[in-house]
Amino acid sequence: MIAFLSSSSRLTTAEILYHLPDYPSLLQSYVWQDFDLAPKFPVLAKFLNFWEDNIEGRLHSVKVGSKKIFTGDEIRHAAVQLRLH
Repeated sequence: MIAFLSSSSRLTTAEILYHLPDYPSLLQSYVWQDFDLAPKFPVLAKFLNFWEDNIEGRLHSVKVGSKKIFTGDEIRHAAVQLRLH
């Protein structure tokens, strides 16, 4: 898991606006969040393909934000280990 997170993996959040099936003039918002690989975001692309194939609400727009969880210089071994009884 650490190797995955320390790669180009990012916490990715997408706000998906879609048309309600019964009222196509109205938009509904759905927020999706997962770890994904920048810059192509294959996990998000897979989810959006699933959406288009299996969910009735037609997609209107998708806003994507991503943030790297941590960098290599933020990881270090503890210099001291203390134990309390």
